[in-house]
Amino acid sequence: MYLKNSTLALLSALLYISVASGQEGAAVQIETSLTEVGITETKEKEDVFQDLPLASKWDSLWLVEVASRQDMFREMHDAVITSSDTEEEFMQIDTEVLKARLAALDSKTPFNISYNPSLESVINSFLKNKKQLIERMLTVSEFYFPLFEQELDAHDLPLEIKYLAIVESALNPRARSRVGAKGLWQFMYGTGKMYDLDVSSYVDERNDPVASTKAACLYLKKLHEIFGDWDLALAAYNSGPGNVNKAIRRSGGYENYWNIRRNLPRETAGYLPAFLATMYLFEYADEHGIVKKDAGRFYQETDTVLVKNMITFDQITNFVPVTMDDLKLLNPSYKLNIIPRVEGKKYYLRLPVSALGTFVANEKAIYDLAKEQLANNETPLPEMVKAQQKIRYRVRSGDYLGKIAERYRVGVSDIKRWNGLRSNMLRVGQRLTIYPRNSVAYATPKKSKPSTQNTQTTSGSKVHTVRKGDSLWTIARKYPGVTIEKLKIWNGISGTRLMPGTKLKLCDCSISASGQ
Repeated sequence: MYLKNSTLALLSALLYISVASGQEGAAVQIETSLTEVGITETKEKEDVFQDLPLASKWDSLWLVEVASRQDMFREMHDAVITSSDTEEEFMQIDTEVLKARLAALDSKTPFNISYNPSLESVINSFLKNKKQLIERMLTVSEFYFPLFEQELDAHDLPLEIKYLAIVESALNPRARSRVGAKGLWQFMYGTGKMYDLDVSSYVDERNDPVASTKAACLYLKKLHEIFGDWDLALAAYNSGPGNVNKAIRRSGGYENYWNIRRNLPRETAGYLPAFLATMYLFEYADEHGIVKKDAGRFYQETDTVLVKNMITFDQITNFVPVTMDDLKLLNPSYKLNIIPRVEGKKYYLRLPVSALGTFVANEKAIYDLAKEQLANNETPLPEMVKAQQKIRYRVRSGDYLGKIAERYRVGVSDIKRWNGLRSNMLRVGQRLTIYPRNSVAYATPKKSKPSTQNTQTTSGSKVHTVRKGDSLWTIARKYPGVTIEKLKIWNGISGTRLMPGTKLKLCDCSISASGQ
């Protein structure tokens, strides 16, 4: 999206989304002392940083879709470009049936949806060449569309505008175009700043789903006020009001999009047809055998808490039951995987509702530990520290990128970048280069001396015997280099409950845990 003209006013981008527990964006004020959450050297409590029971985990299907959306962004962008040149008809749908369906769509939306051969050509082209892409978009849309619809409704805008984000970014909050537009709604730097989207070395709110959706609504509303026509407003959103006005003049004064289309920039000429074709295929997916999969997650199942001190994503994953990939997905505006503390600014952490309670219940203790860790580090920017260890991982049967990424506490996108992977497909025996996170170097707080009463050595390897009141967190704190994730992997633990008497491995060794 290009910079709008100077007549557009600067408007606020504040947004509050109602959730079952209250208002989004409201700071959760809970003061807890170290003693209250049991973070002392002499006393342990059963509920210290306990993982709350998760209703369900982000499944592998969702992680695969999230990791591959940059490819979908490129594919959708190519589809928009080529749709401006589409002439050949593939006859995937009967023309009379299409006319009837377009008329039905037109009756329930303020967009000008009427049959013309160019639109028919684009729809048939999408059916032939982009059917799989549309199916994947159907799946991903389950996550973001409820958010879009709520904000569009709040601004009295057509709900069908939600399909615009598919054409703009393929629903990738980290999408970046060749000219520098970013996010779900593809804001250029200047336009984003004019709509109060914060852009700094740490933060880029153009990538934030909530803030950017708010800004997109305000911008689209202003464009519609200028042109009085939704087709022209969308064209102006893509190429700027100036280019639309030039196209009107060059066409001899026509004001219908289809009449000025040949005078618009090439991408904009394919923009509205791609938008209408996407709308049609979403609305008539069943009729064309386009089947969506259950994404398993919705944006409303997340909530935010105001962050009061600087904290890193690494630290959050150590303190709260959330994976690094989930954290990056829900907080895409933080460029360095760090939530800063800046005077006069408010920054929020978004988590699954099931994990938010853990953070809030232990908030003060988490900040104290994070502060201690950062004070002991050589640098407060862990993402800028190169991994000291490189490993070569051999893909086994049953492996997938999300599983491998979680094991080594890295992102799926990291593994793909390190190995030049363009898809998420793996083959058994394939070798992957991985730089695992060095938790000892920059994410391990000072540990108390391990108790000898419940630690023993077996065949040269340490095990921990679970006592009443132990949790994965308290055990991990006792041993240098041990994390909750490692304990789960080494001992085949999927949940968080521990039975007294259970023997847990404290290293990646061949000893099997007993008592589970």
